[in-house]
Amino acid sequence: MGPRPRTAGTDRNEDAAVTDDLTPRQDATPPEGPADGAPPEPAPPGDAAAQSDAAAPDAAPGDAAPAPDDRRSGFDRRQYHRRHHRSEPHEPERRTGIERRLAHQERRQSDRMDPDAMSLGRRMRQPRTIISLILPIFLLVLFARALPGFHLEELPSLILGANPWLLLAAFGVYYIGFPLRGLRWAILVRGTGYPLRVGDSTEIIFISWTVNCLVPAKLGDLYRAYLLKINTPVSLSRTFGTVFIERVLDLFAIVVLGLAAGYWSFRSGLPPEVQILFAVGVVVVVVLAAALLSMRNFGRRVITRLPLPHRVLELYDRFEEGVFGALGLKQLPTLIILTGLIWATEAMRLFLVVEAMGFADVHLGISGAFFVALTASLLTAIPLTPAGIGFVEGAVVGLLTFVYGISQTEALAIVLVDRAISVLSVIIFGSIAYAVSAKRRGEGLDPHPPPVQPEPAGP
Repeated sequence: MGPRPRTAGTDRNEDAAVTDDLTPRQDATPPEGPADGAPPEPAPPGDAAAQSDAAAPDAAPGDAAPAPDDRRSGFDRRQYHRRHHRSEPHEPERRTGIERRLAHQERRQSDRMDPDAMSLGRRMRQPRTIISLILPIFLLVLFARALPGFHLEELPSLILGANPWLLLAAFGVYYIGFPLRGLRWAILVRGTGYPLRVGDSTEIIFISWTVNCLVPAKLGDLYRAYLLKINTPVSLSRTFGTVFIERVLDLFAIVVLGLAAGYWSFRSGLPPEVQILFAVGVVVVVVLAAALLSMRNFGRRVITRLPLPHRVLELYDRFEEGVFGALGLKQLPTLIILTGLIWATEAMRLFLVVEAMGFADVHLGISGAFFVALTASLLTAIPLTPAGIGFVEGAVVGLLTFVYGISQTEALAIVLVDRAISVLSVIIFGSIAYAVSAKRRGEGLDPHPPPVQPEPAGP
């Protein structure tokens, strides 16, 4: 019998499918003993294979029955779950109605979020948000006025002298990246069983980027998961898993493409500053790979050894399912191509901005645009300010000045125009989308979409 198709209506019940299926039922038929009613003969001490066969006589060879605390790795648990669902018919639900309702209420309680805490207007009125917006800008202006080499009075003429058609092209290329991001996230969410449409995922991502540009601590990612949660039956922890694996793909792409672009851009020799960035990039890739490998094989085993409530274990199960269930081997080439195209739009935006400014002594090139844009994107991950305001501008001006030899005033003009496209325009258009969108009220998606058969996850 093949695997049962996962539907949106049953997604909440499947959130704890692994836990429910592996928990011994109280009303299950006891195994048959000897004819005379005597207890079965115990296996000799230390004979793990015999004990495993006695516990699960119908298990596949080499498939040990799960212990009550289930300390297996996530990989072993998923393999056991797939094999038994493919080879055994689904048993009818034997719990009482009260038990089912209590279990459903407990799952809803674990996924509940306070709407007031997610209110963008309330966040914008908090002193922390106001300080994180104003203080970096004030320090950046003070920094530019205090250091020699910055001629702020020349900035208006330099910016107004830019080619408007090339700036419009930079704007268009940058906004092409949002449907690409929407398509990538829709593929990941579909891997968990919900048929999210590309238009809906693009709208949610665009609103979440607006939140990231206005509120510190990268709360836009949390708001994205919240919007999907209130509009669909997808669990919050599983949605976090899709957002997490998307960020992992982004970090891998930033590091790999940034290293390649930097190597090509500095073929004659790497400056010391670039060597430091290369070292940081290599460390990031190694740490991410080790973290994913550990989560896939040892994550649940570590969680079960900690004195944590059972609800935490359920949340981790759904989060891990969102991470690895959404990332199947069949979708991986498509996701890699989409991720590369997404970051190509970021680099081409900066390249077109530099060309639009028309500075005679500035020759950044496409490889240099990739390196600078990806470095700036890595700095936006700093959660102290919205969209890395203050940190990104200062770092990119320093990179253009000390590494590429661009004058400080021209570098500042390039950065201001580029950030106007990537941050200011998102705040303007994203605020309009936020105001008119029905998704922030939980009314923007079909509550009963057609079922979808997810792609098989990787082994």
